[in-house]
Amino acid sequence: MDPALAAQMSEAVAEKMLQYRRDTAGWKICREGNGVSVSWRPSVEFPGNLYRGEGIVFGTPEEVWDCVKPAVGGLRVKWDENVNGFEIIESITDTLCVSRTSTPSAAMKLISPRDFVDLVLIKRYEDGTISSNASHVEHPLCPPKPGFVRGFNHPCGCFCEPLPG
Repeated sequence: MDPALAAQMSEAVAEKMLQYRRDTAGWKICREGNGVSVSWRPSVEFPGNLYRGEGIVFGTPEEVWDCVKPAVGGLRVKWDENVNGFEIIESITDTLCVSRTSTPSAAMKLISPRDFVDLVLIKRYEDGTISSNASHVEHPLCPPKPGFVRGFNHPCGCFCEPLPG
């Protein structure tokens, strides 16, 4: 993938994620429990909804990040039953890559396994926040895989931000 185009696309996704993070209007809580809340609101960019999960995890941002970061052999594949594989298709820089994430079938196998090919940017901010910022891309080194339905991610990501104390 062209590095300049990848950088431009990923920075636009990171800005979109910051916009979602800062915008408090219109979110409605749909689920709460165990210190986590999930909210939704209609998207103005595509037909469908945006979802946001929030919670406090006790640990440093680095410790929490180790559990959620998109990494080959990372901890997320071990604890997240909705992720059963992660691979790097192309490393563009040390913070920018194209990845493939696979998910298992669901609902008694009525929903086929999915795979998602995304451009992923990891950002670190001055306040100690670490974020992943991802969106769907096509990549010649990652054609559709037999047995999987190709998923499509709109801009998405995760923020690990430090709290006082």
